[in-house]
Amino acid sequence: MERIAVIDFETTGISPSSSCRATEIAVVILEQGQIVDRYQSLMNAGVRVPGFIEQLTGISNAMLRSAPPAERVMNEVNEFVGTTPLLAHNAAFDQKFWDFELGLIRRTRLQKFACSLLLARRLMPTAPNHKLGTLTSYAQLPHTGKAHRAMADAEMAANLTAHLAQELRRTHGLRELSHDLLCSLQKVPAAKINDHLKKHRGF
Repeated sequence: MERIAVIDFETTGISPSSSCRATEIAVVILEQGQIVDRYQSLMNAGVRVPGFIEQLTGISNAMLRSAPPAERVMNEVNEFVGTTPLLAHNAAFDQKFWDFELGLIRRTRLQKFACSLLLARRLMPTAPNHKLGTLTSYAQLPHTGKAHRAMADAEMAANLTAHLAQELRRTHGLRELSHDLLCSLQKVPAAKINDHLKKHRGF
């Protein structure tokens, strides 16, 4: 499978705005099923972390006071990612913050997001639920650290993506996998996924 940049944000809320911003970002580069590079940083966007978010993530206002400015972090991580295709678990959330934070430094996303949550719903239908931690345990993948910290979640999402790719090869007979294929699969109704995959078999 081609190189994919797996992204995870920690934030002060669920939707980006002047008062709801990212507090941490991590990116791992997944290549041929292996993590080959990493980027992680706290980011100070000048907003206050609510108490319940601090309890959830462990990221405190004191930690952010000494963190680099969000603008610097986003410039760095944008250079790190370049044009590598993107993926996140529950990508709709991370995509919103990626686009918002890039917009503040006058940059525009050039590539699509694949979503390991949507893919798992189609390829792991018997899982108890499709939360990242549950899927990690269900597939007997390594837990990579504290949940709700960006690097641990990015690594778990990368490991899950590698597992899903392996399932596509082993169970569905696909030899070549691409980011475009993942993006197309996540849009297919679960009941039609086998028929859809037959069209790609042997390519």
